[in-house]
Amino acid sequence: MKIHIGHIVLVIALLTAPKVNAQQEQRWEDCYAEVIAIEGKDEEEIPDYELLCQLANHPININTATKEDLEQLPFLNNQQIEDIMEYLYRYHSLRSVGELYMIPSLGNAYARLLSYFITTGKPNENNRFSWQDMLHYGRHKVIATLNIPTYQRRGFSEGKYLGGPLKHWLRYTFNYANRLEIGLVGAQDAGEPFFKRQNKTGYDYHSFYLMLRNQGSLKALAVGRYRLRMGMGLVMNCDYGFGKQMLLQALDRSSATVRPHSSRSEGNYLQGVAATFKLNKAMEATAFLSYRKVDATLRHDSLGSISAILTNGYHRTETEMEHKHNTWQLATGGHLRYFNNGFHAGATALYTALSRELRPHTTQLYKRWAATGTRFYNLGIDYGYTGHRFSLNGEVATDNHQAFATINKISINMASNLQLSAIQRFYAYKYNGLFARSFADAGAVQDESGLYLGLNWNINRAFSLFAYGDYAYFAWPKYGQSFAGAHALDGFLQLNYQHKKTLLTAQYRTRCRQRDNKEKDMLINRNEHRGRIKADYVLGSWQLRTQANLTYALQESGSLGYMLSQSILRHYKCIIVSASLGYFHTQDYSSRVYTYERGMLYDFSFPCFFGHGIRYSMTARSDLGRHLTLIAKAGTTDYFDRSVIGSGLQEIAHSSQTDIQLQAIVKL
Repeated sequence: MKIHIGHIVLVIALLTAPKVNAQQEQRWEDCYAEVIAIEGKDEEEIPDYELLCQLANHPININTATKEDLEQLPFLNNQQIEDIMEYLYRYHSLRSVGELYMIPSLGNAYARLLSYFITTGKPNENNRFSWQDMLHYGRHKVIATLNIPTYQRRGFSEGKYLGGPLKHWLRYTFNYANRLEIGLVGAQDAGEPFFKRQNKTGYDYHSFYLMLRNQGSLKALAVGRYRLRMGMGLVMNCDYGFGKQMLLQALDRSSATVRPHSSRSEGNYLQGVAATFKLNKAMEATAFLSYRKVDATLRHDSLGSISAILTNGYHRTETEMEHKHNTWQLATGGHLRYFNNGFHAGATALYTALSRELRPHTTQLYKRWAATGTRFYNLGIDYGYTGHRFSLNGEVATDNHQAFATINKISINMASNLQLSAIQRFYAYKYNGLFARSFADAGAVQDESGLYLGLNWNINRAFSLFAYGDYAYFAWPKYGQSFAGAHALDGFLQLNYQHKKTLLTAQYRTRCRQRDNKEKDMLINRNEHRGRIKADYVLGSWQLRTQANLTYALQESGSLGYMLSQSILRHYKCIIVSASLGYFHTQDYSSRVYTYERGMLYDFSFPCFFGHGIRYSMTARSDLGRHLTLIAKAGTTDYFDRSVIGSGLQEIAHSSQTDIQLQAIVKL
């Protein structure tokens, strides 16, 4: 095994670090990884993480929390929020976070995750907004992060990339009592010019936001960049939410949600102003206006039209730079909601306009019914009821072509520890919503009919079971399909066992999707099976995780892959050290494996591995008093089956890839 210079430097830093009292390591990331681990996506597709980092650093006082305060947490559904509020009403307060385990609808996993985002202050604490208190008690934070590669990609050696190889970003936030938040973000991807070329002002990406909450009749106000969800997402949803399980939680939320866009993601946000007002005890209204530049791929025609709106945010080459901010996008609309005695109803309206005509290549079969034009309209009506034993939520929406989409969800508490859920959705293949995002197997609110059945059973204090089955039908061919009438099946099973400081988790997921065969004359099933067994346990001052992943994919031929990994964490005086080692062996990309890896603050790493090799990393964190935190990480992937990593301009002419990450956090 190779010993890299980054690891040597990191060990020396640990041994020479000053000696101060160590703080308890925050482990909410591990709990969050449990909830989303089966989805298998990388960090760029998990924006919830940045929101949760903010909330973890500014926890909510559960004993003074309102329903709106708890709705900031994306992993809680409406039933869980109602049960928490009922518990507080009945017992007046929580004296310790351990009482969360007494709320059946939370279960062990969500009770454990929630404990990192709340405090149990006195119920009569003054929660009034004060400008004097804001100046005195407001908290400032500056975070600087740098990623240093120890290799060179082809795009740099051939001079195709316009900037340098370093990836770095800077963030400033000011937070006062979770009522006022101000943020500035600057970010640079490797290969993008910095203070030169088209980025003469500095960072390729820069963002500002201001968020004000719960000021009299003003429930929420966002200025700058923000995210918004209204209804169940059939008209507007650029809010957080990742994978089926997270979207499942959010479906119960019928009220409009306005959040700041604190992420470094350069797509899926709005820019301008949005506000939610309480008109009376039963009515609230949300209105927003957004005007921003977006990246788009231009078509070579006399109209200057675009074929697609881009969201990856890369501006490394001349071609990518031509896409940058070449189209204006206007979006405006609102949501009116009525709520009384558990019943709610709402209406959503959205108007979107583009400065260039959107003309995708509709000659391609799977793009035949993609959105076209410069102006788009969407209208939606949502409705539902939330009670102690069951809840019902639904939404119906249409677009400017009178195409139709609907989704309905019902949840029933069969017992205090057993909940059943069902979701029916129908999205017409002609329906289009540029900001639509809701529960779907194929990821889009278009061309899908489906039925989901789920079970959440907290068997006892030690065991919990979560399972679901989901069937979807597609009336029009998707990507990789030459025929209509395809279907998909998705099944998932997870069993948890927790006893004192030991947590055992077993997961299994099976998916069946249809794709063209090699001759493209018929559809055949592509089956995928993913399993994971994981053990988290504490041995003295050591925290350990042992994990095994197994994947099997079958489409005409089979592909098998597995990964065995071990991670450890230990406190050493002022230092918190964590390390991981994993061995993976897959036949090809189809049997790739995913695993969670501890990383920098505001970087939730969930990489995938395929081929044959090992992955090892080491992370160290030092809290130098209350105001300064330093974090360093070195991670290496060694491949045994190749001499080149990647392809195209991202190609690395080596079998090993090592990255060093450094981060400094200043809190005032």
